[in-house]
Amino acid sequence: MTFSPFSTLATRLIHGLDPEHAHEAAIEALALGMGPTAPRDVPALSTRCMGLRFPNPVGMAAGFDKNARIPMALARMGFGHVECGTVTPRPQEGNPKPRLFRLTEDRAIINRMGFNGDGIDAFVTRLTRFRQLRATRSAALRRVPIGANLGINKLGAQPLEDYPYLVSRVSELADYITINLSSPNTPGLRDLQTARTLSDILGAIRARNPGHPPLAVKLAPDLDPAALPDIVAAAIEGGVAGLIVSNTTISRPYSLSDAQAGESGGLSGRPLAQLALMMLRRVVPLVARRAAVISCGGIESGFDVFERLRGGADMVQIYTALIYQGPGLAQKIKKELLTELYRTGYESITDLRQAEF
Repeated sequence: MTFSPFSTLATRLIHGLDPEHAHEAAIEALALGMGPTAPRDVPALSTRCMGLRFPNPVGMAAGFDKNARIPMALARMGFGHVECGTVTPRPQEGNPKPRLFRLTEDRAIINRMGFNGDGIDAFVTRLTRFRQLRATRSAALRRVPIGANLGINKLGAQPLEDYPYLVSRVSELADYITINLSSPNTPGLRDLQTARTLSDILGAIRARNPGHPPLAVKLAPDLDPAALPDIVAAAIEGGVAGLIVSNTTISRPYSLSDAQAGESGGLSGRPLAQLALMMLRRVVPLVARRAAVISCGGIESGFDVFERLRGGADMVQIYTALIYQGPGLAQKIKKELLTELYRTGYESITDLRQAEF
């Protein structure tokens, strides 16, 4: 892997800034080409999911590149897919600052950003530019699918109109689309995760966009387990190709020790790992291979990825671990995953998935 000035040292310097300024500095550095370039993935890591081919199962979760400014840089870092967003119909400032907190002692993040972003027009302009640029780049970069994560504005939201509209705007640009109903930081958003409302939203999307790309729905880890069967059924009956399990949590494990643990918002990172794994184990039998399952939450190593794949996930997504471990994380995780595969007698991701299911 080729490293650049955006190195471990630079990561430590960025951590000297407050979290939101640090995030913006990281985006700017990557936009300037200061990120690492990973080598081409070995075939053993290739996998199929939602009807698409992915060069490896380790994706960049939504939230890092909200405004689709750096999908190429993230693809070069070695991620098997990059999910941009969450994007809303109109630009909005998000919630009052401070709204992003590093729980360093717990290797966690709390955020209450509130879908701050530039809105769908700027998002589409950047994705269009990216698609044009990607066509001129190496085949390895062209093979990295790009997802668009869609949400609603805090004020004036009309979900049955907004989600179909957003899907129509990105359908020609994104390889897959995620419907975000599970952020805890937009009032009323999680209330849309009922089976009836999800069915209505998916029906409205289909009516306006009969030829849309594969659709995923991102769920909260705090859902009542008793409600999960109906929600999963509604998603699959509505034509969803994948479920992302899961978003940040509003719960606070007793293990948290950082002084900022009491801040409101969604918790991500290491303390979310067990809850995310529990959610995965509940959802996988309900899905019964009728759709893909993408695991997200508390993943920090190749062994974590192996555990999620063995637990029924088709792919994974990471975010918070990148904040703490730096831009070489995707490549590090893939090396560890290959080591774990070979140690346990598997030759590829496909062999693991076929053996477990």
